[in-house]
Amino acid sequence: MKVMLVYPPTSDLTAPYLSVPMLTGFLRGHGVEVVPVDANVEAYDFLLRRGPLYEMRSRIERRLGRLERKPMLRHTEQLAYAASWGALGDAYAVCDGIEEAVAILRDPVRFYEPEHYARAVDTLDASMQVISAAYTPLTVDFTAYRTPFSLTSLAEITHDAAEEWNPYHAYTAEVLFPRIASEAPDVVGISVCFPGQTQPAYSMAMAIKEAFPSVHLTVGGPSMTQMLIRQSGQVLAEALGPFDSGVVFEGEHTLLALLEIVEKHREDPTALTKAFGLQPNIVHRLPDGAGHYRKGSANIDMRALPSPDYDGMPLSLYFSPHRVLPYDPTRGCYWGRCTFCHYGLSEVGTASYRERKVETCVEHLRALSERYGTKTFYLSQDSVAPKTLVRFAEAMAEADLGIRWATDLKAEKYLTAERADILRKGGAVACALGIESASPRVLGLIDKGAPVSVLGEVIERLSDADIAVEAMCFTEFPSETISEALDTLRFLEAHREEVAAFIVGQFDLTHGSLIAQTPEKFGLRETWQVEGDRFGVGLFYREQRPSKRGDDAERLDEALNDLSKGWWLRRYPWAGSLSTAHTLFYYLRFGKGALRGLAGVEGGVIGARSTVRKAQYDLEALEEAQERESEIWQALTHEQRRISREAYRELAQQAPSVSPSPQTYRLLAGHPPVLLRRRSTRARRPKHQPNALKQHR
Repeated sequence: MKVMLVYPPTSDLTAPYLSVPMLTGFLRGHGVEVVPVDANVEAYDFLLRRGPLYEMRSRIERRLGRLERKPMLRHTEQLAYAASWGALGDAYAVCDGIEEAVAILRDPVRFYEPEHYARAVDTLDASMQVISAAYTPLTVDFTAYRTPFSLTSLAEITHDAAEEWNPYHAYTAEVLFPRIASEAPDVVGISVCFPGQTQPAYSMAMAIKEAFPSVHLTVGGPSMTQMLIRQSGQVLAEALGPFDSGVVFEGEHTLLALLEIVEKHREDPTALTKAFGLQPNIVHRLPDGAGHYRKGSANIDMRALPSPDYDGMPLSLYFSPHRVLPYDPTRGCYWGRCTFCHYGLSEVGTASYRERKVETCVEHLRALSERYGTKTFYLSQDSVAPKTLVRFAEAMAEADLGIRWATDLKAEKYLTAERADILRKGGAVACALGIESASPRVLGLIDKGAPVSVLGEVIERLSDADIAVEAMCFTEFPSETISEALDTLRFLEAHREEVAAFIVGQFDLTHGSLIAQTPEKFGLRETWQVEGDRFGVGLFYREQRPSKRGDDAERLDEALNDLSKGWWLRRYPWAGSLSTAHTLFYYLRFGKGALRGLAGVEGGVIGARSTVRKAQYDLEALEEAQERESEIWQALTHEQRRISREAYRELAQQAPSVSPSPQTYRLLAGHPPVLLRRRSTRARRPKHQPNALKQHR
């Protein structure tokens, strides 16, 4: 049997991810021929070039031409017009600047020149804005892939997979298809680890199935596991979509069994279905069309797993000047009690905790370092036990391999100053700590297991040991007040000199979290899914009592913006974000305080030039369309609690159309259009006057 394992967009393009190399190492150890494909980095290497971005620009211009010839714009047309104009300055710059930007990110000299680096990543971010605008209403970056009805049904998945709406279509047809034809795999497996990969994986699978109908298509990974295990019957079959089968939970043994079943029974569909039904954790279709899987163990023994195998991965293609490889010394979370968390290959919470032997980890890293020519690794796991990490560091120091590494870590009182020093001597460069909140009450609801005082002490000890400490926090936990949210920012400010970088995200309720299982314990009046969301992509909630009021959100944003000015923070996966290759490289070159020392360094889009252009419609007036769009979705998800294109259209049609009002704007990449002079004195509706939709509701 030959299997092609594909890691789809959209994800980090600076380093390989662990899933395909882990499966590759296991399957090759059992005699399976494996062709690994990192379609994520290949797709971006294909797209982030002058030619494809020029075509994106042409798409935007063609749409603008059609819209500007209209006598008026309806609601959805206003959104498309605003998105197109918003990316127009970027579209003209990135065609000229993109190849220089990519070259900088792969250049071991200019990569470390902060102004050059900043301009390069600003150019790539601008390119993603152009791609999003070219395929509006798509929003895509290196973590997310969203459309208004994304993943809500197989019909919507099929809609978004069409060439007209799919920015990866050309890569799939021109690069991936010839490789499939050349390699002739019996099975193609797509590994979907993150939510942003889900729709691209479906799109890719639909195209593959049409072009290569005899290939058995299977899918697995954390994101697909969490989606599939919530379904049953006909809905489960619908969720499989173009896939012939799926693998849920940890995939090594199940995928090997699937390959053996396909090899033995591929010419006999009845026998194939029967064999799938006997093998745990294989999702398949029954003769009546319903989906089915026999639940088995979710976890496997890590001690029996080989090292990840990166042979065949495009290691020279990543958007980085050096090579960094992920490695998993453990799986699951040793704590496993955080109430907000549903992460990894588990039904609820996190997967059970398992470890490799420390001696095995050291030997694996020695071999990987020698084979692939790198001394830099990221220990990629849910959460490693601090005691195990200290023993690992002791063994690495004794082996004296010169390897440097970073990891995620839970702050524990166990991490004394002496043990922090052991981590540094054993190769630790950075540790990202799950701080979550600095409010004692909220931290208790999260069940983090360590008081705020311990969090602060661990940050100080690691920093004193010359380890870069990254703080992972979030706000909007159910019942959190504005004062408690600000406690977290005040905590970060108090530890300004010890925190190398931080993120403050927002709470998002997930199906498998303990909060979702017992919402009443966390101050939630109710939770719900909306009618029309076949696969339960969205999960909504209402608090028993509103915890924030009035301008609290604005106050929090202003405080966060003020705090952030003390660091050189950037979007994932660039230097200035957490747990990323580029940030690790900057720590290695400039020290743990690199991102504080570079605060204020500015970039700009390469190729940016100021131009003046007339718009047929007033862009400021179209800002109201975005407000109405938010109101429409609030009405659909919280009031009507149903979503469909028909329900959306009914509300959108009530929004007012706009007539032409030509205005002149200055365009500059990286900035919104700037009005130069107003050419019309037409009466305009006051911005906050209730509109037709509000009156209807």
